[in-house]
Amino acid sequence: MTAQLVRTWVCVCSYQALLPERGVAALVEGQQVAVFRTFDGMLHALGNQDPFSGAFVLSRGIVGSRGDAPTVASPLFKQAFDLRTGRCLSDPDVAVPVHDVRCRDGLVEVRLRVPDSS
Repeated sequence: MTAQLVRTWVCVCSYQALLPERGVAALVEGQQVAVFRTFDGMLHALGNQDPFSGAFVLSRGIVGSRGDAPTVASPLFKQAFDLRTGRCLSDPDVAVPVHDVRCRDGLVEVRLRVPDSS
């Protein structure tokens, strides 16, 4: 029998402190996470590391959209990532991790997703 890894919700900031169309970086269980609030009030959490440069900068990216997909563009090489799936729009073979995020009692909380081991 293998033990299941149970991830916990970690408070990163108040909802009001997270400005629309801006990101913040948070350290969650030792991992850098970029948290975004889009103009419509939705929350998204991705790994903060840009897979093309290796730099931890996605939280400083430009938030926008392509079609119906909310996106963040890396501030370094400008690749856009879908905030819902983490997939790079210009190179679908590249993606950043997506994490669970919620607003509870006015606080933004993030829970790391357990990697798929299949």
